[in-house]
Amino acid sequence: MADETKQKVREFYDQIGWQQVDDGLYQNARYEDLRPVSIKYIQQTRLRVNDGLLPTGHLLLDAGSGPVQYDEYLTYSKGYRKRVCLDISIQALRQAREKLGNHGLFVVADLSALPFINEAFDAEVSMHAIHHLPLEEHPRAYQELFRVLATGRTGVIVNGWHEPLLIRLAEPLINLMRRLSGRGTKEKKDWFNEEDPAGTFVRKMTPAWLKKEIGRQIPLEIRPWRSLSTRVLRWFIRPQLGGRAILNMVFWLEGVFPRFFAENGQYPMIVIRKDRK
Repeated sequence: MADETKQKVREFYDQIGWQQVDDGLYQNARYEDLRPVSIKYIQQTRLRVNDGLLPTGHLLLDAGSGPVQYDEYLTYSKGYRKRVCLDISIQALRQAREKLGNHGLFVVADLSALPFINEAFDAEVSMHAIHHLPLEEHPRAYQELFRVLATGRTGVIVNGWHEPLLIRLAEPLINLMRRLSGRGTKEKKDWFNEEDPAGTFVRKMTPAWLKKEIGRQIPLEIRPWRSLSTRVLRWFIRPQLGGRAILNMVFWLEGVFPRFFAENGQYPMIVIRKDRK
């Protein structure tokens, strides 16, 4: 089942997810809220990754790099000599090469079995990639990232929680709004049984699972990355209803109450650190 899942993920991104559908945008961008009312908040949350990295070094590993699709993603390796992009999709790496040029090195591989020596990298980022693996392979992916991270350095992993509190609170309101607008209740897709899935396989975790299965073996810190899902943003953040001001407040609250929003919002920023012995 694991090999079948990875093959389907690879096919999706090679054939659909990393195909450009607009100037500089990919089909995968439909999972992001790129409206003007939300873009400042979205950009600010992407830049938070820099807070978890040391500013300079030799090699930065981008594990599950995709095409390095947003400008903010480029800032992560600004202080590094080379950015090593690893992805299961050759289409993603072709696009990343166009963006990075000589600053990048490109490797087709599985992020749960990294083809690198121990402590090869001075920094790591993994953006929305580990959740494409079967859940039983998540611990191995974290262990691999920890193995190739140099002593005294840090890495940042961004993925989504499974049904976090803030999203559970929003869902009844969204479903009510859908019914009032005549759209009905949205059903979760059965990814494995769809003949022509619109998206790809995602398996998310909970904070309790992360602390138990990963945190006992690897030093990590859970910080907020982005509390609001794309679905919540699109339903509730409206320019005519003060959407920009609301998102400014949300971003401020995430900074003031980081522990609450890190574990109860949609997307955590998991910082791993390999301390000196």
